[in-house]
Amino acid sequence: MKKQVHSIEVRNAALARLAERGVTVDDIAEIVYLMQSPYHPDLTMAQCIESVKAVLEKREMQHAILVGVELDTLAEKGLLSEPLQSIIASDEGLFGCDETLALGSVFGYGSIAVTTFGHLDKHKVGVIKRLDTKSAEGRVHTFLDDLVASVAANASSRMAHRMRDEQEAELARSEALKLQDAELRVEEKGKGTEQAG
Repeated sequence: MKKQVHSIEVRNAALARLAERGVTVDDIAEIVYLMQSPYHPDLTMAQCIESVKAVLEKREMQHAILVGVELDTLAEKGLLSEPLQSIIASDEGLFGCDETLALGSVFGYGSIAVTTFGHLDKHKVGVIKRLDTKSAEGRVHTFLDDLVASVAANASSRMAHRMRDEQEAELARSEALKLQDAELRVEEKGKGTEQAG
């Protein structure tokens, strides 16, 4: 029987790969903050960090990180066969497998995640820019920069939906209190009329 890999082992490995490549949860949360703070002025970094951590708990995201970082690492060591070695090591412009892997993890978080991923892929915000320019130092982050954009896009979308849910819940609570208050006034007015009669 084949060994089944426990989900905790997968999660820990994915987080370890990010750390080994110099990417922290806080780095990704900073991107989420930049993407969402214009729409939510009260947004905190703690909320962004929580959202990034939640995205990193998804098995599909963990698998994508493990595959992408493994390919980056192998290319860095020159262990891939040609022409794949040269394509990944140079982050060839027409090579789209890195975006495809990252984008596959974005679809589960809806259209906000997809458009945010496109924005981050084009503009290379925060740690993504650092990763994208690391190849000059002998480092290969062909897959990792896109995977970080994927995590940030997913966390941003998750945050946008959560904030809307919280706003709507607060509005519903406020409306319920107003209705309750109006019912109490009607009841009190009714009691006053009975006493006067």
